[in-house]
Amino acid sequence: MEIVHLPSSASGAEIAEVLRRDGAIVVDEMVDPGLLDRFFDEMQPFVDATPNGSDGFTGFTTRRTGGLLARSTTAQELVMHPSVIAACDDFLGHVTSYQLHLTQIIDIGPGGEAQPIHRDQWAFDFFPFPAGYDVQCNTIWAGDDFTEENGATRIVIGSNQLEDGLRFTLEDSIPAEMTKGSVLFYSGSVYHGGGANGSDANRRAINITYNVSFLRQEENQYLSVPREQAATFPEPLQRLMGYQMGAYALGYIDDLRDPINVLTGAQSTEVSFAGESEDARATVEASQQG
Repeated sequence: MEIVHLPSSASGAEIAEVLRRDGAIVVDEMVDPGLLDRFFDEMQPFVDATPNGSDGFTGFTTRRTGGLLARSTTAQELVMHPSVIAACDDFLGHVTSYQLHLTQIIDIGPGGEAQPIHRDQWAFDFFPFPAGYDVQCNTIWAGDDFTEENGATRIVIGSNQLEDGLRFTLEDSIPAEMTKGSVLFYSGSVYHGGGANGSDANRRAINITYNVSFLRQEENQYLSVPREQAATFPEPLQRLMGYQMGAYALGYIDDLRDPINVLTGAQSTEVSFAGESEDARATVEASQQG
């Protein structure tokens, strides 16, 4: 099987449809390469200061630099890209809300070995989520042209529909080759891994992932981005970072204060419960009466 490629004009529903079926899809030329050049110019001092990984999974010649929202103004455009948000809205539409899971540059140096094939959702303590119930919508932006030679992410197409705990070899996977500025969408349930970099240049990727709000974020956005800085962000981004109710009564502050009001200094003392409805209220009230 081949990885499906769609044009940048693809709708969120079109992206999500293939994502549910295959577990991965590439959208070509989502942004102009110049935007990524600006992003990497902002981030290069932090990448230079990042040590290589310490094991085979993180990569002995790979640097993983996070905290993108705190360190790059251009990162906001990638995190909040309308096509990405539209795809997440559809793909994770079965839950009350979703949130930013992690932001990270993955810079694989020459000689980097292939990463073991895995599922990203194993980060949740290897909990066996039911087949077909997705908890992550992930993106990898190509900071350079992705080729098999330089370590393009490898995907086991359709493995999102298989059982948990399987083991695959590199031969079971195919490379997600794409041009700079393109995006690989992949689910947390698809088996995948970074490829080996056999070229003489670094292969840069921007990994931005989103997960359902009732699960913990992999990157702690509240400490990665100083509160004073987060307070200056647009409200949709603040909410995506986690400054909102994750579901009914999840994430309030002290006396039922809404986190978005606490962050922005709003005077409202009334919490806005996510997904609030008469049915939701009735369910919660009934459970409390027990």
